[in-house]
Amino acid sequence: MSEVVVAKRYADALFELGQEKSKLDTFQEEMKTLRKVALENGSLETVLKHPRIPADRKKELVNESFKGFSEEVLHTLHLLIDRHRTEIIIPLAERFLAKVNEHHGVQEATVYTVRELSEEEKQRLSKTFAPKVGKDSLIIDNRVDPDLLGGVRIRIGNRIFDGSVRGKLDQMERELLSANNRG
Repeated sequence: MSEVVVAKRYADALFELGQEKSKLDTFQEEMKTLRKVALENGSLETVLKHPRIPADRKKELVNESFKGFSEEVLHTLHLLIDRHRTEIIIPLAERFLAKVNEHHGVQEATVYTVRELSEEEKQRLSKTFAPKVGKDSLIIDNRVDPDLLGGVRIRIGNRIFDGSVRGKLDQMERELLSANNRG
């Protein structure tokens, strides 16, 4: 069975459990932390997959590393260790977070700008672009990209809205080249 399908099953089960126990917000924060740690620290997966480290020791390590996490999320991690499925931690966290966002009518967006945006600017972008993708609001991850020259480029799921100066210059260049090739 593919990693994506397995991750989806675990994420769906954890989501339903979170709804039943009114702990969705808690699980959401824990899964954000888990995803961040797993993405930034490749040694976590290496240790959890290592065949010479006993499962009990791996569980202790998880308990120590994620002290304060809910019993349910820790239990899910223990299950992944027992079933030798620790490679799905990141896809599981991402699927879970996407499901919670869908439930709340929000979506994550990456906004590239030449400088850091203020909270007010982020809210205006959210208010403007969320309806374009059928959501109530956006969770904005602002990334500074000096190559843009000015303006913004927004990635929401698989859609890109390019209002950057660099994007407009590139578009003008393509149009000029295409006109020269025809004429």
